Amino acid sequence: MLSNACKYGIRSILYLAMHAEKEEKIGVKNIAEALEAPQPFLAKLLVQLAKNKLVSSFKGPTGGFFLDKENLENSVWDVIKCIDGTDKFEQCFMGLSTCGDENPCPVHFTVVPFKKKILNDFKDKTLKEFVDEIKLKGRYISLKDLEV
Repeated sequence: MLSNACKYGIRSILYLAMHAEKEEKIGVKNIAEALEAPQPFLAKLLVQLAKNKLVSSFKGPTGGFFLDKENLENSVWDVIKCIDGTDKFEQCFMGLSTCGDENPCPVHFTVVPFKKKILNDFKDKTLKEFVDEIKLKGRYISLKDLEV
């Protein structure tokens, strides 16, 4: 449903949110290594997120990316809108052009509640709330340090 760019963007912004309390600026190289993501690709995404005020950054030898208090109030939906746009969430799951409640595809009524739930979570939860859940429930944004 989401592009790889969007997935990397969400993971990187959650990574930054997890380090926001320390008020540290993190270089793209460190973020890419921690998330096992391609560095040049991630750099372009972080610049795009910074231009849209979803991430903060400083240039120079002590610079890097970080999230301030304002950034932490954004949602995952804000990241999705910035990178992928909203079209994928408005389209028919099966790709039909005229799908809707009046003219449903075979899976329309199965998919609609799922879409509403995921949209509500993406729109209503702040990045800070997602990070609190990650810390509380032990969820992972990278499998790098896990023994699998």
